[in-house]
Amino acid sequence: MTSTVYPASSLKRIRRTKAALIDLKESLFKIVAENKPMTVRQLFYQMVSRQLIDKTEKQYDTVGRLATQMRRSGELPYSWLADSTRWMRKPNSHGSLEGFLTEQQTLYRRDLWQDQDAYVEVWLEKDALAGVLVEATQYWDVPLMVCRGYASLSFLHSAAGKIRDVNKPTFLYYFGDCDPSGRDIPRAVETALREMAPGADITFEVVAVTDQQIIDFNLPTRPTKNTDSRSKNFEGESVEVDALPPRELIRICRNCIEQHIDDDVLARHTIVENAERQTLTTIVGNMTRGNSHVGD
Repeated sequence: MTSTVYPASSLKRIRRTKAALIDLKESLFKIVAENKPMTVRQLFYQMVSRQLIDKTEKQYDTVGRLATQMRRSGELPYSWLADSTRWMRKPNSHGSLEGFLTEQQTLYRRDLWQDQDAYVEVWLEKDALAGVLVEATQYWDVPLMVCRGYASLSFLHSAAGKIRDVNKPTFLYYFGDCDPSGRDIPRAVETALREMAPGADITFEVVAVTDQQIIDFNLPTRPTKNTDSRSKNFEGESVEVDALPPRELIRICRNCIEQHIDDDVLARHTIVENAERQTLTTIVGNMTRGNSHVGD
């Protein structure tokens, strides 16, 4: 299925025809299918990068409206778009002990990092992107630390305590905007963690958005906010981390993590984990057989 690319500069001057709107929806579907899961803001930036729309708030609203319409009509699966800014708290509960143990057979995970020589965390400025990066962090049992801008003192103190407790070389990888605050937040986080975990072996690296990524991916920019008190020491326009393709964000995240994994240690870990999961299966099987004889 091919889509017509309309020059971005012309889109704001004309009202889209029905055919043009169909083309735009087809392009939207293709982008999300290639990059799922992604946020609406990421989708917007990808459409801007492909010159399908202008980089304006009006066009951002258009993308959000189309994404909503397509999900409600069944044209676009709900699960393809992520939203980690809204969530629910509820204690885990089960219908029975047997049901609990049955569930644990599949949920049980042995701590992957307890025998590795390093400890890894991924830090993220925006909670909206958590649903994207969690694909990599969850797979490798790595904490995803969402600081939502400048992290609170309580959050930093808790993070520093974990770093002290693991007592091994710690590698922190940061994903954030390229703007005055986005460049300062990692400095503030690193400084606080080093102060609260004195003597800890910490390596802190900003892996997105970098100046080279802006060039390599020709990322869309936005005017730097003059209201930001840190703007006087920041040169050029700003770039949001959302502008990086979702698959690239996940690739970067995986590479950061996987370089610290010893394959031999991982192989032994997998053997033990499988054996322990089998033990759970045996326990559940014995309980099921025992319950079947109750009342005989």
